[in-house]
Amino acid sequence: MLLDHAPDVLCLQETKCPDGSFPTAAINKLGYRHVEVHGQKGYHGVALLSRVPLENVERKEFCEMGDTRHIAADVAFNGGKVRIHNFYVPAGGDVPDPEVNDKFAHKLKFLDEMESWFKGFDGQSIVVGDLNIAPYENDVWSHKQLIKVVSHTPLECQRLEDVREAGNYVDTMRKHMPMDQKIYTWWSYRAKDWSASDKGRRLDHVWMTPETAQHTKDVQIMRDARGWEKPSDHAPVMAVLEA
Repeated sequence: MLLDHAPDVLCLQETKCPDGSFPTAAINKLGYRHVEVHGQKGYHGVALLSRVPLENVERKEFCEMGDTRHIAADVAFNGGKVRIHNFYVPAGGDVPDPEVNDKFAHKLKFLDEMESWFKGFDGQSIVVGDLNIAPYENDVWSHKQLIKVVSHTPLECQRLEDVREAGNYVDTMRKHMPMDQKIYTWWSYRAKDWSASDKGRRLDHVWMTPETAQHTKDVQIMRDARGWEKPSDHAPVMAVLEA
């Protein structure tokens, strides 16, 4: 990914290792001299890898759980700065009922805290990450079959829209891909042939404040990466901006 596409900034989720075990030295050798991580052993974890300096780094805790699910930093862009927020939102378990499923309740609380926090934002910013919700009908392979499945329930979809609107963010993937187009970033490991069955969901997102979104030239889902040896079940998403 880094060698073939050389993004200026790479945002990782589910690193699943403590900060001291992150392979910073190896990443530095690839030209990414600026590395900021927020990790823990075996669970969660996010990281920013950058060719350009990362300033005012922030690691915010949500829901008082001690989880490592957010990291943010400023980067220089277009004569000023833009703040990049990298998130890993809780998946929410299997049962979409907060009364019987603590994991789902945690997910909803996490989204509520994101919404409250975003209302106080100013300046230019970008939100990326595994948000674990596919909000629109064409973000899933079957709206009818998944409407009661965690990640596509009406409750989650509305909460995610509330979060996005709180920060006045543009869904830049949908800015470049029409609403009637099926787009996915995640395919289950359970599928014997993930590509043929193509039962995907768009769980990963790139949001930008309006002024920043005007600079996006393209947003690409790197579907081929899902077929790599020992792949993630998520495909990378790349946003191209021009100053």
